[in-house]
Amino acid sequence: MAELQTQGLGIRIGDVRVCRDLDLHVREGESWCILGRNGTGKTTLLHTLAGLLPPVAGTIAVNGQPLQTLPRRTIARQIGILFQDHRDAFPANVLETVLAGRHPWLGPLQWETSADLALAHKALHAVGLVDMEQRIITTLSGGERRRLGIATLLVQDPQLLLLDEPTNHLDPRHQLKIMWMVREHVQRADGSALAALHDINLAARYCSHVVMLFGNGEWCAGETGAMLDETRLERLYGCPVERLEGSQGPRFHPADPSAAAD
Repeated sequence: MAELQTQGLGIRIGDVRVCRDLDLHVREGESWCILGRNGTGKTTLLHTLAGLLPPVAGTIAVNGQPLQTLPRRTIARQIGILFQDHRDAFPANVLETVLAGRHPWLGPLQWETSADLALAHKALHAVGLVDMEQRIITTLSGGERRRLGIATLLVQDPQLLLLDEPTNHLDPRHQLKIMWMVREHVQRADGSALAALHDINLAARYCSHVVMLFGNGEWCAGETGAMLDETRLERLYGCPVERLEGSQGPRFHPADPSAAAD
């Protein structure tokens, strides 16, 4: 079971009102995305849903339990978060870093088992880093570090994935691969996911539901097919949007990039 529910959620950061009266119900097997312009609070929303920031109003429940009542270890077993940027305090290698995903499942003074190592090897192989296990993470490229973050989440094996720009720094091939892996993990593990994205077409292809943040607390949410239309997207991004029909579903493009609002 991997359900996240908010009721009447209000979030602010500084002078920015991210949302007011936000009611969401992310169910098992669903992959959601958050769309919005820069600065509307997509990251802040994810951090609040992870319990890292307090809301100004409303409630958050994970699997029917109030988030604020859950111990941090329990939260870490149920929720995994991929941050937008990685700040590595120690010069660990790739294998040591991915094994950190097992920490919520280990007791005090307990070391990783052979089963934990097998999970780490499997995750690194899935993201194409299996030959880099002994590389120091500060020597990785931005895309390699992003893939390592995804692998660490897979090793953590949470029920709910909160992903802040999971395709950041990735080339098109790896963008598609990572989004496919997230969807497969959600379906295979009976989990759910909520990702902040900038690419409308990745949202259309891989996400079942969409949350749009318009600014000043305004939002709307629903199934992807119903939500992604030219009218909503033009309001969301402040520029004309053109819809093109393709063999794998609709594609969206700025119709006049020079008209885009700052």
